Amino acid sequence: MADLNSTNNQEHTHQTITGIISTGTSTSTVSTTSGNEEEEKELVIKVVEMSEIEKSKVTIMRALVHTQDRWNSKEVSDDVMLRRFLRARDMDVEKASHMFLKYLSWRQSFMPPNGGCFTHSDFPDEIAQNKFFMPGHDKQGRPIALVFGGRHKQNDLDEFKRFVVYVLDKVCARMPRGHEKFVAIGDLQGWGYANCDVRGYLAALSILQDFYPERLGKLFIVHVPYIFMTAWKIVYPFIDKNTRKKIVFVDNKKLKDTLLNDIAEDQLPEIYGGKLSLLPIQDC
Repeated sequence: MADLNSTNNQEHTHQTITGIISTGTSTSTVSTTSGNEEEEKELVIKVVEMSEIEKSKVTIMRALVHTQDRWNSKEVSDDVMLRRFLRARDMDVEKASHMFLKYLSWRQSFMPPNGGCFTHSDFPDEIAQNKFFMPGHDKQGRPIALVFGGRHKQNDLDEFKRFVVYVLDKVCARMPRGHEKFVAIGDLQGWGYANCDVRGYLAALSILQDFYPERLGKLFIVHVPYIFMTAWKIVYPFIDKNTRKKIVFVDNKKLKDTLLNDIAEDQLPEIYGGKLSLLPIQDC
């Protein structure tokens, strides 16, 4: 990979992008229907226009990445995606470009060839644990992901990584137009040392932070046993500052009320006092 610090490349980049800035806004209406109610609810989603600084930096970043994108990736043309990488690196173009090129390289080496996607046959043991579900949407229209940590067992690490990517791709594909983030509930009911998989946790965290930046909107961690904090102390230092702000440990006594602040009752899983049935991710 070419050196991102190359002065010649940067000078060429700035000459290339001079005067080129794209703009645009849009508003879309997304309809969702509760599985227990016939009444249809419309969520009006306003797509936030990029600021002038964001537009300028996205354009510079695209030109910089183009000079080193040996895969001719379509993602380089995605303004919103580039902005997510910029935000993950505090709008530093050089750092964001390095991060994005690392993502492109990873995608080419890790994913099935010719733009393929993973299927259930790529991680049968993970599917058999029946631990991941996709219920409804929160009040902002963001899809909800629910994982039962007490059902997770340490398995082949590569298979687990494939499962994590499958899950993230599926959740992201479920986002309504105008949304970039999802909400997650990590349920640790019954979690014990048999479920402690620090290696897997760190791998999942790395994939989320390095290759799906600015996708997590909020993570509720519920039914937290005291012994979990041993594993948490190991993982916590690897969580970046932006992700840490999105993690909420929920008191068992305030569980339903806390979740209802963000999730309507007809979109909240029944196990938390809501009205929505759970559907395994492979059936979604």
